[in-house]
Amino acid sequence: MATVADAADAPRDWTHYGRDGGNARFSPLKEVTPANVGKLRQAWVYHMRPEGFKVEVYPGLPEAVRKRFATGFSPSEATPLVVKGVMYLPTPYSRVVALDAATGRELWAYAMPPRDQAATRGVSYWPGSGGVGPRIVFGTRAGKLIALDAATGKPAAEFGTAGIVDMKTPEVMNGLRGAPLGMSSSPTVYRNLIITGSRVQEMPVKGASGDVRAWDARTGKLVWTFHSIPRPGEFGNDTWEGDSWKGRSGNNVWTNVVVDAQRGIAFLPFGAPTFDRWGGDRKGANLFANSIVAVDANSGKYLWHFQTVHHDIWDVDLPVATLIDVKRNGRTIPAIAVMNKTALMFILDRTTGKPLYDVREVPVPTDTDIPGEQPWPTQPMPAAPPPLARVSYSADEINDLTPTMKSVCEKLTKDLLVVPSKMFQPPRADSAVNGFPSSLGGVDWGGGSFDPRTGLYVINVNALGSPQQLAQQPDGSWGMKAGYVYFQDPETLNPCQKPPWGELVAVDVNKGTVAWRRPLGDNADPVFKDAGRISAGGPITTASGLTFIGATTDDKIRAFDTKTGKLLWEAKLPASNYGTPITYGDRDGRQMIGVVATGGFSGSPPNSDAVVAFSLR
Repeated sequence: MATVADAADAPRDWTHYGRDGGNARFSPLKEVTPANVGKLRQAWVYHMRPEGFKVEVYPGLPEAVRKRFATGFSPSEATPLVVKGVMYLPTPYSRVVALDAATGRELWAYAMPPRDQAATRGVSYWPGSGGVGPRIVFGTRAGKLIALDAATGKPAAEFGTAGIVDMKTPEVMNGLRGAPLGMSSSPTVYRNLIITGSRVQEMPVKGASGDVRAWDARTGKLVWTFHSIPRPGEFGNDTWEGDSWKGRSGNNVWTNVVVDAQRGIAFLPFGAPTFDRWGGDRKGANLFANSIVAVDANSGKYLWHFQTVHHDIWDVDLPVATLIDVKRNGRTIPAIAVMNKTALMFILDRTTGKPLYDVREVPVPTDTDIPGEQPWPTQPMPAAPPPLARVSYSADEINDLTPTMKSVCEKLTKDLLVVPSKMFQPPRADSAVNGFPSSLGGVDWGGGSFDPRTGLYVINVNALGSPQQLAQQPDGSWGMKAGYVYFQDPETLNPCQKPPWGELVAVDVNKGTVAWRRPLGDNADPVFKDAGRISAGGPITTASGLTFIGATTDDKIRAFDTKTGKLLWEAKLPASNYGTPITYGDRDGRQMIGVVATGGFSGSPPNSDAVVAFSLR
């Protein structure tokens, strides 16, 4: 029987969102090296937008949103797959397509059902089993799970109803059929199971459950469910005061489930509960929010968990989980690296969940003027590695490096009632606590890449504050006074604290130390030349010693030396790449680098529909 591990062993393919089920994003390919990477050239371009397609910009949208989409393009965060010479990816134009990976020629296209969209970050590949051929599987915004014949793009008739499973089943909808439930990321394939997280609401409190489920890859029938908020009689239910668990949304895996295929363990990285800025109605530690949970991949049975934030009131989720190996005292320890958006890295034994570097419960601020809120008095802090991003702010750190920035940032501080913050400072009603690294991160869904040859884990980090102020709502609950607000110049998008703002960082997991850190991204103002740019998306690494990453708002893809962090190559893209690059081998023996470049995130407008591939020849 074929498995994810079997597929990942095909060295010239990229068979999973993170190349393998462990999400390491490491390729064994070596044709492109530090010595010749400078010779990479564009090989082909595919345009995702069908002829005549018009982006709908609804009249009721805020003017700022309408302006962003005035280009007529839609944003994508897709990371394509390549299997046996065919590239598969979702487009932001309600289609899933297959391309000849050597030329970019379209082989087939599947049109989505009306008013639906495939999860924009990716699709998954099931290699087939028992006489059933390979399939492309993906979730949708409207809560459908769809399986297509990988060869033709036609719905797999034996899967659900005409290739479609409705994921909005009664046991997860909490009696609220209209509650949002869909998928923003690709499912994870393990043996003959399709394991799905979900995209649910962040407010209001009551909504669809964030449970993780596994489905039969042949029939689409539900196989197991793991309750993201424990129910009465289940481990962890006592971390929710009274009935505060009941009917609550959030606590969902909105990135990717990670699988150790050899050990049959699935790792579930959970986000925050609703509402993620106020917890007065959910006193307690709130398991399994902000936790990595290990379950038996075949049954969904709980094995262990590690919670990275107790009682989250900052929207820091847990988007990053990567299987790694740690070498210590002559032995290799199978481990997992996890990070919430604060960019604190916890390195855990993947079989037991025990930290490999000491983790202490450290007292944190609890002062707040929100009635009924009970911030957790301590939070887990790893002794190593150190925090990878800024975690506090003082008034003397305001960006005064140019007169214009000083004026803009001082006005922003005054208008928003911005006050300094310490790590895990609770939100308030009388002022806007300038929390770092903010709900954007630090680190976010892009995640990192692990190079097993060097023991280096490479990831991009941001320093962007989020000065949020709370206000009481008509129903007595508490919400954000001004919506999502960031500590930056609204025109240039330059942050309002002194640099650095965007960096690429390498962690030596064998030592628990930062091996190097480099500015990531160019700024048009020479004063901020080495400040870096805010990024979204992630890096990949290769066996030849290269790290590739797009991610920045300056519309570039770059290659760095993985050992040293030295910039070796960069190329201009039609727009920024907010997915993750991939690398693969085509039928002519070339190593290709592929990216989806649309823009449309972190304040940049979507202004392209291009999939671009690079090669040496």
